[in-house]
Amino acid sequence: MSDSNGIGREWWKEAVVYQIYPRSFNDSDGDGVGDLQGIVERLDYLDDLGVDAVWLTPVYDSPLADYGYDVRDYRSILDEYGDVDDWERLRDGLHDRDIALIMDLVVNHTSDEHRWFQRSRRGVEPYADYYVWREGDPDDPPNNWESIFGGSAWSYDEVREAHYLHLFDEKQPDLDWTNPAVRAEVHDLMRWWLDRGVDGFRLDVINFISKAEGLPDGEPAPAATGSEHFINGPRMHEYLAELDREVLSNDDVFTIGEMPGTSVEQAREYVGEDGVLDVVFHFEHMDLDTGDEGPWDVREWALAELKETFTRWQEGLYPDGWNALYLNNHDQPRLVSRFGDEAHRVRSATMLATFIHTLRGTPFVYQGEEIGMTNVPFERPEAFADVETRNYIERALERDDVEGFDDIAEAVRYGSRDNARTPMQWSDAPEAGFTTGVPWLRVNPNYTEINVEAARRDPDSVWHYYRRVLALRREHPVLVYGRYELLLAEHPDVYAYLRTLDGALDGTLDDDGEHRRGARQVLVVLNFSDGASTVAIDDEVPSEQTELLLGNYERADEDRGPQPGPGDGSLDLGPYEARVYRLD
Repeated sequence: MSDSNGIGREWWKEAVVYQIYPRSFNDSDGDGVGDLQGIVERLDYLDDLGVDAVWLTPVYDSPLADYGYDVRDYRSILDEYGDVDDWERLRDGLHDRDIALIMDLVVNHTSDEHRWFQRSRRGVEPYADYYVWREGDPDDPPNNWESIFGGSAWSYDEVREAHYLHLFDEKQPDLDWTNPAVRAEVHDLMRWWLDRGVDGFRLDVINFISKAEGLPDGEPAPAATGSEHFINGPRMHEYLAELDREVLSNDDVFTIGEMPGTSVEQAREYVGEDGVLDVVFHFEHMDLDTGDEGPWDVREWALAELKETFTRWQEGLYPDGWNALYLNNHDQPRLVSRFGDEAHRVRSATMLATFIHTLRGTPFVYQGEEIGMTNVPFERPEAFADVETRNYIERALERDDVEGFDDIAEAVRYGSRDNARTPMQWSDAPEAGFTTGVPWLRVNPNYTEINVEAARRDPDSVWHYYRRVLALRREHPVLVYGRYELLLAEHPDVYAYLRTLDGALDGTLDDDGEHRRGARQVLVVLNFSDGASTVAIDDEVPSEQTELLLGNYERADEDRGPQPGPGDGSLDLGPYEARVYRLD
């Protein structure tokens, strides 16, 4: 279906996706590691929250060098997580609740323990050319490319007597997508999972699969030297078009492409009218606090930069493309600690929730975000489990300008992926109710205050606000499909925008406006500061007839009395206040 603007209605556009990191979600057997049965036990929780889909980070068999993003067997489940029967119970439990299941697919690389690589390193056909191999001096890598995790992107294999490419950890060798047999293997394993009822795939670093011909040396870059030769490479669209022909076009499959280093112009080619993918995870807004030296070089960011970035993507993908909306995930610090304010945790968390769920695109909620979980005060380098963090600490401690961990501790605590991977905080019971054993990664000490049980008892909690904002998005399709227009572009603290549904949306709104469901135009006003702000907004708003649909002050501060609407001249906003107004 499509409306008068040609905007097609799709279930995944109207969905809210909840991301689960299984290792840290819920442990059913007391071994300290989350598992599939643990997720099954919490399905009613997800249903109560009101999500429409679950993105399951990798549960395949793996040696866990990168906690599942190093796959040893794509058709088996890691023993710690359960087995295929457990996975099927999870799938059925989700589908019984009308919740879709999105699997994480890692096909830029495998584990070095995958049978393909083990045969490839021995030169066994047809696997000899399944990976990117180059002969040469063991001490002289084929080029100067760097791994995303630091260090050379090449390792020498004594069995093959050749170097192999790994854009991530040395235990994650890159597949050679120039080999048609490799691509056929990927197509086959995707069909295997689709035949078992998967509703979509999140394609991990999918824009790394095409490397420049000849593998030339690259220019130094904050992310990794050589990245201009392996990000959005020359055969990307060819490979995706083939994937579409062989797999995706035969099913109603929701495809999410994780694409670091992708511009809005490039994204239009991936998710626009002729694109193969449905949404793209880009990282421009996640790099706003990153300095010139890379991800561990932390700098202050300004709201003007956030406005510019989101506005460019909101306008740049309209009307044919679609955004993936997120502020944290398993690879990023907690959104409250990064974009909000731990001193105003509930206010800033609910303001940020309003932001993500009132933009045009599909919102993604990362586990624990809905209760306002925060970063962790890691005290020692040994406390970190993440391979990227541990690699950085090891390299940094070898530098002459670093005397000890204390010199880098602030940046590491701020940016480590482990901030997102500590166990889900279910209650104030020992280990946050996550496990009856010893958790694989320490629980955030603030679990006694920040946990699901406490949040569900408190009507003013972050959790209850998430339920309200998810319900609001379902009630008003303008928040899904409406055009975006930035207001107050120069204001240093307030982010305001209009969402407008210009035409009739098939199945929801009639052309003459009768029997329509929801608003046609809404105004969103967000105070990103810890101080009060007064904004004159009446000249920006086309209507004096306004209705407050949602606000993160409206319940907790009822003693303030009725607040003036935008048509009354100005708005007085408290710290991290969010308001959503209906204008028609």
